[in-house]
Amino acid sequence: MDLFDPDDRAADALTPIPIEDGYLAFQQRLALDLSPEAVFRRLREETDWRAEQIQVWGKLHMQPRLSAWHGEARYRYSGKTFDPQPFTPLQLHIKQAVERATGYRYNSVLLNYYRDERDSMGFHADDERELGSEPAIASVSFGAARTFILKHRTVPRTIKLALGDGCLLLMAGALQQHWTHGINKQRTPLGPRINLTFRLIV
Repeated sequence: MDLFDPDDRAADALTPIPIEDGYLAFQQRLALDLSPEAVFRRLREETDWRAEQIQVWGKLHMQPRLSAWHGEARYRYSGKTFDPQPFTPLQLHIKQAVERATGYRYNSVLLNYYRDERDSMGFHADDERELGSEPAIASVSFGAARTFILKHRTVPRTIKLALGDGCLLLMAGALQQHWTHGINKQRTPLGPRINLTFRLIV
């Protein structure tokens, strides 16, 4: 198991993380006109958060977090189709900063609100057909730090990353074909976190 510890290069620029079967890069602080605290506060207040049911192994379950889908295209995962709400001005500002940092274009964003340590994200890959064969997924986090875990599908390799306030993580290349990722529940009390994953629906 590898625990990624970013060096000084990752503070202001997107820095690649050595990984086989895909591309992964990290930046400690995405350049925005607002502080991470201000962004978190506005996202929490301005977003129409919803508790969604998803289908897992043929059964319906409530997601252990709140979510919202914004952008220009519908998205389907876990047996459910999500119709987008328009981008908000703040989301567009973040999207433009992410596009400058990563060099990719995005037309949609999934927002997830982790209310405390009991909220989580099950292990999965963003490999839906409408994302293309090698999608670029840009993840931006605000609020309490959570441990992001990647597991290789065929070899015993696990990578853990601490995603802190204002950081950017880019997953690209063949990564979604070979790795799954998720966020576990934790026993230690934690504050809330909001994560935005920008993607291009084709």
